[in-house]
Amino acid sequence: MKFTFPAHLVRRLMLMIGGEAMQSGFHFALNIALLHLLSAEGYGLFALAMVMGGVGLSYIRSLTAVPAAIWMGKSTNSAGVDAYDMTFGSAALVVALLMGLGTGLLMRLLGDPSGIGAACFVCAWSLRSHMRTAFFARRMQLVVSISDAAFTIAGIVLAAAAIWFFANALQTTFYALAAANIVGIAVLVKLARRRLRVSFRAPTWRRYAKLWPQLCWSGFSATTTNIQGQSLALLVAGIAGPAAYAPLAAVLVLFAPLRISSLAFSNMLQPELAKLVRNKEFDRVWKQAKIWALVMGCGSLAYGCGVLFVLPMIKSQALQHASVGLIGIFAIANFVPIMAYVMPRVVLEILGDFRIVAFITMAGAIVGLATIGILLAVAPSTWALAGAAVSETFVLVASWYFTANRMWNLKHPNEQRPTMVGAWRRAATLAVQKR
Repeated sequence: MKFTFPAHLVRRLMLMIGGEAMQSGFHFALNIALLHLLSAEGYGLFALAMVMGGVGLSYIRSLTAVPAAIWMGKSTNSAGVDAYDMTFGSAALVVALLMGLGTGLLMRLLGDPSGIGAACFVCAWSLRSHMRTAFFARRMQLVVSISDAAFTIAGIVLAAAAIWFFANALQTTFYALAAANIVGIAVLVKLARRRLRVSFRAPTWRRYAKLWPQLCWSGFSATTTNIQGQSLALLVAGIAGPAAYAPLAAVLVLFAPLRISSLAFSNMLQPELAKLVRNKEFDRVWKQAKIWALVMGCGSLAYGCGVLFVLPMIKSQALQHASVGLIGIFAIANFVPIMAYVMPRVVLEILGDFRIVAFITMAGAIVGLATIGILLAVAPSTWALAGAAVSETFVLVASWYFTANRMWNLKHPNEQRPTMVGAWRRAATLAVQKR
């Protein structure tokens, strides 16, 4: 099969990466500034708030943003697109509010005196994330990029004012980030010239309930993904305290641009691959998945090597007495698998195989919790990153195995190949029936 270079995808990616790069650069600079300004405990609390923001984004992505992009992409008329947009937008508002409430309570338990600022920040960030994905699905990449620029500029101004003029830099920074996200939302709505439509009436929830059999597995997958992906932060902070998590967070934040770029790739490719799946062009889907996964994996490895070079130059209270080189190597061992399994996961989500994704992340969560728990019991907290790397590598292998099997069955409907799990389940069923 002849491969055509996807120039239109590259153009879209540049627009998306441009917006993501602005946000990523701002978050990176803010983290570096707070790393030098806050105590180890204060920076640990800030890092945990960012972790909760990541948890909120994952639930938004699984329960509203990705389903919205998929079903909006599959709709054949504007009325269907608008209906799905309103349905998932309403659900996103509820999820964002719940994530804000949960963040506030958790931050209070971990030592934040109020938790309100962190709650507002996570709520606004989660809601803006859904709206960005929905507008990407409407092919409004330029509008989203301008909105990202507005968020970045507002964030720089407000965060600088919070750090410079207020004594409690941690709390005022949370409020500044929340306000910057609201500015981004306002610019997005204004430039798109679309009225925000939110409804909690019965028809909206009935439409959402029809999709719930698939979405419940997506939600379960988000839960297991968060356990698998965020267990490191929660276990280290819960057992050893926020100060013990600070050096790990200080290094991991340098890898945040990789997560941002992975979201950009997902947003770029989901509508395109959804159309290919709808047209049953499975060869092209599989080809693009492998090419982009190779690009992302190699790019993350090169980026990690650059971070290793920079790490010794960073001086901070949070990094005192920490083995930054070892932490950096473990971080690379985490992020290369993460970037390499983005594409198979996107393919499984487009195919509606949320149950398989949930199974993979649940198994990865079990592996991660067990490994990290054992390492925390017998080694310094730095080694907990090695346990997280084992979990991510497991998810990488399982994601490609199940996606390859699924694609083979789609391309060869008369030559179905069961997975090992499916074969074991059938064997167990037959054994029970024989008894």
